[in-house]
Amino acid sequence: MKFPYGLSDFGTLIQEGYWYQDRTDRIASLEQAGKQLIFLRPRRFGKSLLLSMLEHYYDLNRADRFETLFGHLAVGRAPTALRNQYFVMKWDFSLVQAHGEVTDIEAALHQHLNDRVSAFRQRYAPHFTSPIVIQPDNALSSWESALSAVSQTPHKLYLFIDEYDNFANEVLMADRDGSRDRYEALLYGEGLLKTVFKAVKAAAGGLGLDRVFITGVSPIVLSDMTSGYNVGENIYLLPQFNDLCGFTAVEVETLLTRLSAEGAPWSPAEALATMRTFYNGYRFSEDASESLYNPTLSLYFLKALGQQGQYPRRMLDENLAMDRNKLLYIARLPQGEDLLIEALSGDDRVLIPELVQRFGVEDVLRAIKDQPFMASLLYFFGILTLAGEGILAKLVLRIPNLVARGLYVERLRERWLPVSPQREVGQRAAETLYLRADPTPLCDFIEAGYFAVLSNRDYRWSNELLVKFAFLTLLFDDRLYMAVSELETARGYADLALILRPDMRRFQALDLLLEFKYLGLKELGLTGEQVRGQSRETLAALPAVAAKLDEGAAQAAYYGATLRERHGLKDLRAFAVVALGVERLVWRAC
Repeated sequence: MKFPYGLSDFGTLIQEGYWYQDRTDRIASLEQAGKQLIFLRPRRFGKSLLLSMLEHYYDLNRADRFETLFGHLAVGRAPTALRNQYFVMKWDFSLVQAHGEVTDIEAALHQHLNDRVSAFRQRYAPHFTSPIVIQPDNALSSWESALSAVSQTPHKLYLFIDEYDNFANEVLMADRDGSRDRYEALLYGEGLLKTVFKAVKAAAGGLGLDRVFITGVSPIVLSDMTSGYNVGENIYLLPQFNDLCGFTAVEVETLLTRLSAEGAPWSPAEALATMRTFYNGYRFSEDASESLYNPTLSLYFLKALGQQGQYPRRMLDENLAMDRNKLLYIARLPQGEDLLIEALSGDDRVLIPELVQRFGVEDVLRAIKDQPFMASLLYFFGILTLAGEGILAKLVLRIPNLVARGLYVERLRERWLPVSPQREVGQRAAETLYLRADPTPLCDFIEAGYFAVLSNRDYRWSNELLVKFAFLTLLFDDRLYMAVSELETARGYADLALILRPDMRRFQALDLLLEFKYLGLKELGLTGEQVRGQSRETLAALPAVAAKLDEGAAQAAYYGATLRERHGLKDLRAFAVVALGVERLVWRAC
C-alpha cells in the first residue's frame, strides 16, 4: 500500500495508486449546505486534500477524466448535477509571506492573487471571448477582469480559498515589535485583506462567482473582517461534517488489518492501541458521537509501518512543529499559561459555556482566566477538543491525545527548566528511574531546586498537583513511553503512568506507575528546617506520613492491577510518593 503522507494533490494521489479514504460521498451534502461555506480544522488535518478533491470534481476542464478520477469512488456511482460544471480558481494564503512591513505583505498578497488569476487565464483560455488583463499593482482589478470574462460564458466560477487565515495569523503571532499593528492594518478599516473578501462577497452577488469554499484554522480573522465577509456559512461544527477530514477508528483498524495481512512483524492490536493513544481523540461537533484520528499523523505512522515494518521512532511528526508556536503564543497572553496548566491537569477542568465562534484579536488579548476565548482558540488549533458536557450543560474541553499532551509538557518544561546543566541532571535522574526503578536521584533533584521553581510561579496550585507536575515535566519522554497523566482505570484515575511503547519493549526501560500525595508542614507539626534535617527513612516512619504512603500504595496497587491486565504488563513498578510541603519527598515501592 502507498500512503499519501504529505501529498495533497487529488489527481496525483488517484492516478499514481495511493490509498485514499473516500470522502466523496459528502459532496452532495456540501452542495446542499450552502454556496459560500467556511470549514475550519487544525493544521495538517487534510483540508488541502479536501479542496483538491473538490477542485477536480467541479472543474469543467477535467470532465473527460471523471471516470478515471472518481469512477471507483462513491460520487462516481451517484454524481451530482454540478459535476465538471465550473471554472475553478484556488487561492492559497499559506503561500503569502507574513514578514516585513505592511507594504511588503500587501505586495505579496497582490502577487499571489495575480499569479492565481494568470494561471486561471491560461488554463481556461479557449473558453473566453474577452481578454483577462493582469494589473501588476492591483490584483483586485485583475480579479474583476477575470469575473468579466467568466460572465460572458455559460459557466460560472467556483472559488476555493485554502488557509484563509494563515498569513494573517502568522503576522499576529510573530514575536516581533509592531506585529499587532501590521495585523490590524491588514484587517481593520480599509485593510487589504478585508478589501479582498469584500470583493469576493460582491462577486457572489451576480458577477459570475457562484460558489466559495473557504478553509482555515480559526475564526479570528473572520471576526476582525466583520462586514468584509459576513455571508459565509459555518459548517465546521455540524455533526454530519465531523469526519469530513480525519479518520475514524473503524477506518484505521481496517488499514492496520490490511497491512498486517502482508506478513507484518508487528501486532495490529498493539499498533491500534498505540495510534489510539497518540493520535485519536478529536471531536469537532458537540453532537458528534465519534472521535477522530489526526490524518497526517496517522499516515506518518502507517507509512513507517508499510515501508520499514516498524513504528516511527518519534510519534510526533516534526511537520507539526508549528503547533508549538501556537502554544507559545497562548502562553504569552494574560493568564494564558494558567490555561495550559488547567488543561494538562486532567479531571476535565476546562469548562466553557459554549465555543466562541467569532472573536477578534482584542478579545483574545484581553481574555482572562474565567472567559472562554483562549480555550476556544486552543480548540480551533486542535490542542484542545470537545469531550462532552459537564455541570450546567457546560462544554468540557480536554487535550485530545498524547501527541498534543507532549506539546504542552514541552512548552512548560522549556519555561520552567531552560536548557542548562540542570536539565541534564534531571534527565539522568529520570533515566535512573526508567532503568533501575530507583526514584531517589529524581526526588533529590526536585527537592534541590525544582520545587522552588514551581512554587514561586503565580499559579493557583493544589499542592498535590504541584508534585505531579514536577514529575510529569521531568519524566515525559514519548520516544519510549506512553506517559499518561490521569490515566482512566476501572474506578478512578492513576496519577502518572509510564507505559512502554510496544516497539520499545526490546530495551531495558521499565513500566512505571506513580501515585502522589501531599502533607502540609502544619499537618506534620514540623518546620521546614526540621523536615530538611531528617532522613527519608525517619520521615516515612512518622504516623501521618506512613498513613499517606499507605493510602497512595493502596491506590497504586489497585490501578496497577488494572494496567497490568489492560496492557499485559508483567513487570510494572509502582510507587507511592508523598510530598512534605515543598521541602521533601518520601516514597515507597508498591
